[in-house]
Amino acid sequence: MGFLLLLPFFLIRFLLLSRLDQQALGRAAHFAPMPKTEKGFYWLYQVTNIMIFILILVLPIKRSPSSIYYMGLLIYLFGLLALTASIISFASCDNTGFNCSGAYRFSRNPMYAAYFIFFIGCAMLLHSWLLLAAVLLFQLAAHRIILAEENWCIQRFGSKYLDYMKKVRRYF
Repeated sequence: MGFLLLLPFFLIRFLLLSRLDQQALGRAAHFAPMPKTEKGFYWLYQVTNIMIFILILVLPIKRSPSSIYYMGLLIYLFGLLALTASIISFASCDNTGFNCSGAYRFSRNPMYAAYFIFFIGCAMLLHSWLLLAAVLLFQLAAHRIILAEENWCIQRFGSKYLDYMKKVRRYF
């Protein structure tokens, strides 16, 4: 039953995004160039991403009336809400691709933050330490990818992005 947790995720991440802006789907799949020394983090990101999805697909939801379950449910739902807000904001950038409105007023990386929250909620709902470990490794790798993306944004948008960095935090 864990696969049911992924249905809203995929509907929001792919269907909603493509409905809002077909080009945004391609932009969301873009990875900024990374130095060779950082390529291992890209591969760690990909491997943990696959591992997370496989674990969620095969693990059962533990619907026991425990505080972990209810806390996990709240975190999961908040993650879906945050993902929806970040997807809507991502789809509404200016013609250069720069965005500092909507969810991007609060976080320079709201989609990554939403993924993390969502997956933590899934780990709690599934009562899986292995999934939690995969999510933490995923976030470590995502952080390195984010640093590369920020360097790419500085090169592409210059002082406009540097000013944005001074006003808005990386995650929360």
